[in-house]
Amino acid sequence: MSNTGLPHEFPPLKNDLLLRAAKGEKTERAPVWVMRQAGRYLPEFRAVRAEQDFFKVCRTPELACEVTLQPIRRYKGLVDASIIFSDILVVPQAMGLVVEMIPGKGPSFPEPLKEPQDMDRLTKNVDVEKELGYVCDAITLTRQKLEGQVPLIGFCGAPWTLFAYMIEGGGSKTLQLAKTWIFKYPNESKELLQRIAIVCADFLVAQIKAGAQLVQVFDSWAGELSPADYREFSLPYNQLISKIVRTKSQELQLPKVPMCLFPKGANWGLEELAEKAGYDILGLDWVHEPATARKCVGNRVVLQGNLDPNVLYGGRDAIEREVKKMSEGFMVDGASVGWIANLGHGITPGVDPDDLKWFFECVHKYSATQS
Repeated sequence: MSNTGLPHEFPPLKNDLLLRAAKGEKTERAPVWVMRQAGRYLPEFRAVRAEQDFFKVCRTPELACEVTLQPIRRYKGLVDASIIFSDILVVPQAMGLVVEMIPGKGPSFPEPLKEPQDMDRLTKNVDVEKELGYVCDAITLTRQKLEGQVPLIGFCGAPWTLFAYMIEGGGSKTLQLAKTWIFKYPNESKELLQRIAIVCADFLVAQIKAGAQLVQVFDSWAGELSPADYREFSLPYNQLISKIVRTKSQELQLPKVPMCLFPKGANWGLEELAEKAGYDILGLDWVHEPATARKCVGNRVVLQGNLDPNVLYGGRDAIEREVKKMSEGFMVDGASVGWIANLGHGITPGVDPDDLKWFFECVHKYSATQS
């Protein structure tokens, strides 16, 4: 494949199933990968983490490359994409906040944003290639090491999701603090969301420049907002990311890579998001009915998803049954068209790697286009 506009030369791509599906093309079967593909369910990943801090792995291109490649090696010929090992919270770090990964607890911000004047602590103009260059270096190295086996996905968090982390100081069941901001300080909230969106967009452009062949925006807390609040405090900033990435990629003569938005929990808005968000692909959580989702979006976007990750604990018969059901729901007249098989959220740490292998094998079997 041509690398026009890229500052690097990469090995030719041998498996372009993901990229063809992302264009809405009919494919011989659905491409498949899973979110958190490089992660704690893999013993080889746990071996790396036993010796290295989480963010040190993110910040060391050789380590990030190694863990990105681990599932590609283990599931050779079964998985159709790699996703760079990183974390959505590298963006708040680049903006000047300290983020720690605490074992057994997850991400923690020792000094979150408590009131609007705390925004003064954030870096005004973030040079993403300087602050997040380690992610870009990991992408370039990984593209080389992949030797064209599968495409490489880059990503970032959505502005609303990152905003919530930056104010809550970590995960939250209610998002009380973040919602206090949007209701009490709506204008300041929009200013912060716009600042985050610009950093995210520049970061995705840098990842494309470094070699990412598809990029995904994770709006993990989309479902915590009412439809009206999502339209005001999330959708415009996801639209802004898409617009900036498209415009800057064209200006820099970078490849036009597919863009995916994963608005987890925003089940009310599938048709609206397909029409207005500005992305090629919409990720679905497991609460969507595949056939219904397909009717909602028509041919406007490609769909990605959406097996409940907990099915992977149900044994092989359950995995096969549920993958068959999912495949039948997404396919069109016996053909795999505009669908990327995935879980409806990230794979969880207790999954047996052999059960994930069976998931991949079942997708290969049941999503095959009938001749």
